[in-house]
Amino acid sequence: MRQLLIDIFSFGDRPRFEKIGFLIFILIVFIFPWIVTSAYGRAVMIKFLLFALFGLGWNLIGGYGGQVDLGQAKNVGFGAYATALMIVWWKIPFWVTIPVGVFFAVLESFAVAYPMFRLKGHYFAIATLCVALVWKELFIFWDWTGGARGVEIPIRTGVDFAYMQFNSAIYYHYFILFLFLTQLLFMNWFRKSKMGYWVQAVRDNEEAAASLGINVTNTKVKAYCIAAALGAVGGSFMAVYYLYIDPDAVMPLDLSILIAMTVMVGGAGSIWGPIIGAAILIPLDMYLGAWLGAQKRLGIDFMIYAMIMMVIAAKEPRGIWGIIERVRKKRSR
Repeated sequence: MRQLLIDIFSFGDRPRFEKIGFLIFILIVFIFPWIVTSAYGRAVMIKFLLFALFGLGWNLIGGYGGQVDLGQAKNVGFGAYATALMIVWWKIPFWVTIPVGVFFAVLESFAVAYPMFRLKGHYFAIATLCVALVWKELFIFWDWTGGARGVEIPIRTGVDFAYMQFNSAIYYHYFILFLFLTQLLFMNWFRKSKMGYWVQAVRDNEEAAASLGINVTNTKVKAYCIAAALGAVGGSFMAVYYLYIDPDAVMPLDLSILIAMTVMVGGAGSIWGPIIGAAILIPLDMYLGAWLGAQKRLGIDFMIYAMIMMVIAAKEPRGIWGIIERVRKKRSR
């Protein structure tokens, strides 16, 4: 038990500058809502933490696992709909709905994983994309999910921890910060666990991993299911934060792409990559939306994202964290 706690909370294998940077980052995020008083600024920070959380989950399968998943939005949708529908139908507290959403996300991912992992490379990415689009269309046409109208969660007055409804954004800030830190500590443990080493071995060379006795398919499936569970937790938060969900809000293709881009821009396969990517893309996305207005629908934001991706891919395929690592190594020499 002691060793498990050490593996979870210890960043002893990381360079000193990373530890100092992490402490500064946590301090800034912790005091942020007391420094920035504008509602929009606080909303940007909450969305940043949410997508950093999404990115950490996607990084497990896309970064450490090396499998490009373009369907993470379906898992976000399972978590969001499980929470919203259970609160609306049966008035079940939020904390009970989270494991239900995780269960359905993992069950669906397990059911589709084995046939999808018969595919490799871009064929697998296209398969995950198609599965997510099918689920979105089903949720649009199913009446019991609210269809295209979506689901609206009744508003409760005051502070309600059972249903996670608050009259101030500060509560949501610290709640998503708690979820983010929990997931970050889990990923810190996972990357050093036996399963984490298996996943990375399969990513680097499937034939070599199989020769060492690693069941390649089972390892991929487990990583895919764990990533689905982590995405569903974020979806549950979206339901109680926005108090309204529909398929276009929690299961769109744009969401899957943005989650993947946060990791690819920041640096796939590194624990800090999703955080860096979210810190760049989420403020850019929200402030572009405010500045461009209706012009955002013309796809100008995606043009800017594409330019960022092309520049990073040309300079360093491992993302911004890869650039930081390269500079640090040059200086250390």
